[in-house]
Amino acid sequence: MTQMKYMRGDFFFRLISVLFLSFLMLSCNGKSKEEQLIDDLPISVQVERFDKAFALAEVSDLDELKRRYPLFFPTQYPDSVWRAKIVDTLQNELDHEVGVVFEDDAVLNESISDLFRHISYYTPGFEVPNVVTTTSDVDYRTRVIANRRWLIIMLDTYLGSDHKFYEGIPRYIAKNLRPEMIVSDVATAYARKMVAVPQDRTFLAQIIYYGKMLYLKDLWLPEVMNADKIGYLPGELQWAEDNEIDIWQYFVSREYLFSTNSRLTSRFIDSAPYSKFELELDQESPGMIGQWLGWQIVRSYTDNNSVSVDQLMALTAEEIFNKSLYKPNK
Repeated sequence: MTQMKYMRGDFFFRLISVLFLSFLMLSCNGKSKEEQLIDDLPISVQVERFDKAFALAEVSDLDELKRRYPLFFPTQYPDSVWRAKIVDTLQNELDHEVGVVFEDDAVLNESISDLFRHISYYTPGFEVPNVVTTTSDVDYRTRVIANRRWLIIMLDTYLGSDHKFYEGIPRYIAKNLRPEMIVSDVATAYARKMVAVPQDRTFLAQIIYYGKMLYLKDLWLPEVMNADKIGYLPGELQWAEDNEIDIWQYFVSREYLFSTNSRLTSRFIDSAPYSKFELELDQESPGMIGQWLGWQIVRSYTDNNSVSVDQLMALTAEEIFNKSLYKPNK
């Protein structure tokens, strides 16, 4: 009897072990086949930290810095400018704050690598650029510079939305000056290169343009929150979702979709503290509601039509709208 108890105990232990291992395997394989293929792409970025090298440099290191990072030393500026910058107290404080927030490169390396793997999967032939970080005297208007050879990230524009350096910057801008937004801003920079600026001046064409870029971010950043993709706070995204039917009816009833009135851009598309419906609820709304609406229309199109990324990018706004079957839920 005792032996039977041991055998039963051993059986149940093995059964639980098998079930546990099966659970782990299912968890590991929870990603779609597509995502597993993307994970297997041999792309691994090591970000070059020019900001860190400059922060640690002495005046005597200037020649070596210029040799290693010629991109950051335009010839029209004499060496005296860089010597002064190396010892400047404000620059030193900026370098210190960047070093505190971005002490470890691992998260940055992996998030950029994962983004490039996704871009490469959906855009064969994409050339992975050299990635370098620097500072920019908090020039929040130019947080990322991207071209075929280089991706330059201004780390002093991502220190946290409440950082002391951002006092005086409008809140609707400062809310996105945080580390989590780096990969979203980089994705935007590359999406701009892959979506043609519409020649059509209608409001619909403008919002579909942004909708295409945001849809690319859906593909490229599957782990990133939707709010961060567009640059909303969670509550702002919730407001848009809760009021989707009213937003849609507002634009339709005023026949704005095919309007070429340039004022609609500043009211509903440009970055702003809120969208300008010219109603009492305006200040409750997030800015860029036109971009968000274009995103929903493009998503609806891809849900209802089988289309490749290249084919989607080539479609006109009117083609996308007509076949999107977009209809907000009540």
